[in-house]
Amino acid sequence: QVQLVESGGGSVQSGGSLRLSCAASGYSFRDYYMAWFRQGPGKEREGVAVIGNYISTTYTDSVKGRFTISRDNAKNMLYLQMNSLKPEDTAMYYCAAGNVYSLRRDAYNYWGRGTQVTVSS
Repeated sequence: QVQLVESGGGSVQSGGSLRLSCAASGYSFRDYYMAWFRQGPGKEREGVAVIGNYISTTYTDSVKGRFTISRDNAKNMLYLQMNSLKPEDTAMYYCAAGNVYSLRRDAYNYWGRGTQVTVSS
């Protein structure tokens, strides 16, 4: 049974940092592309960052230079380091696993339940 469990969310002030983690189990982690998505209040779920099997990464424009996605295939873990956080980063953050390297929501087969990030000004 595939499981993706996010952790590390919380409340921070503008300019602060958080590190999100996603623990994966029940499938061959290294064979899947992994991504972070987020959904803010009243907004569509959007792709934030995707990482390939090794070092390839892609970010949505609004987080470039502030967020870093990484993975540890030995530990079946996905991470998102978020620096210089802004109020507009407030959202539920989800990790996802899929077979296509994409920031499109429909490219992903498996989803976690999310972890809340709240950034106050």
